[in-house]
Amino acid sequence: MATSAGWDSADLIEVFKALGNPARLQIMRWLKDPDAYFGEYEPIADRRSVGVCVTHIQAKAGLAQSTVSSYMSTLERAGLVRPTRVGKWTHYRRDEERLAQLAQVIDTTL
Repeated sequence: MATSAGWDSADLIEVFKALGNPARLQIMRWLKDPDAYFGEYEPIADRRSVGVCVTHIQAKAGLAQSTVSSYMSTLERAGLVRPTRVGKWTHYRRDEERLAQLAQVIDTTL
């Protein structure tokens, strides 16, 4: 069943599964204000334009790098974050446009 903005039930299920993990949900909260939550880490690149380095997310979360990489891949597949490579580092930032669409879909269909 298609919803507005091209979202279907499978898209929504993937988003809710991704956010159903407490650590992934916390990471999304941190990425909402990266300067506030990652200010203690020296940025490799501009946090507002490219996001936060996986290394910094891993350090803050206290999880293994492989776990954080897996979590970020899940969030990316769900369309909630966008990756950017800066040298050898991958940075992630929230996809605010997609999150706004999600909020509209939830408001109009659920």
